[in-house]
Amino acid sequence: MIGGARAHYHLRQSLVFLNMYPINKPEVIVTYAAEKIDSSGRVIDEETRNLIKRLLEELAAWTKKLEQ
Repeated sequence: MIGGARAHYHLRQSLVFLNMYPINKPEVIVTYAAEKIDSSGRVIDEETRNLIKRLLEELAAWTKKLEQ
């Protein structure tokens, strides 16, 4: 359940070390993914879908900031 969270944390540490610009929020960690993502890869859990949507919106906004 928390293996992804640990990997996520380690990746963030690497990005800071490399002086990269990660998106800080929202953090998306999907616990019990087998219950929230079907066999074709579709996210079936509404809360997870909304969180991913927010992340993609932040990605778009962050990309526009970096273009300036």
